[in-house]
Amino acid sequence: MFRDRADQFKTRLGWEVEVDARGEERDRYDALDPLYVIWEQPDGSHGGSMRFLPTTGPVMVNDHFADLLTGPVRSPLIWECTRFCLSRNAGGSVAAALMLGGAEIMQGFAIEHFVGVFDARMVRIYRMIGASPEVLGSKGDGPARISVGLWQFEETMQQKIAARAGVSLPQSRFWFDQAFGCSAPRQWSKTG
Repeated sequence: MFRDRADQFKTRLGWEVEVDARGEERDRYDALDPLYVIWEQPDGSHGGSMRFLPTTGPVMVNDHFADLLTGPVRSPLIWECTRFCLSRNAGGSVAAALMLGGAEIMQGFAIEHFVGVFDARMVRIYRMIGASPEVLGSKGDGPARISVGLWQFEETMQQKIAARAGVSLPQSRFWFDQAFGCSAPRQWSKTG
């Protein structure tokens, strides 16, 4: 995962990120015990991933992109999603599978929203998946445009994302329950 992050963010996108001697991209937020959604390819390799942290602690959106907001985002019901990464050999459904994992986190932990910073190239990807955010603020133009978005998932959106990912909702819930030791069926919480 960290090597693919270095490849995507440093090599392909040219971001100013630190890559260690092992060729891995990590930042200080990885040391905060975040939650990761990781898609594993059939051969066991990393296909894609993203990182989640509660906004009650340090998060990139408040620490580095506050100029795009009218005030800090801090709530136990809003978590930040960052480092959305797809490996070079990720299949076309991996981005949707990651978003489906995010929907399971929202549902399983009663999180109402995700907030995250994204660049212009992600607008098309989010639209394709069926998970476009509400844009809270932006700067720049064209490919250099950076935005802060707020996601709120609903059951109908989750169903569309699951179809795009090629993963059934029962399978997705099973994976979440196995990862977190849940066994009781969950109901989608209606919020907003």
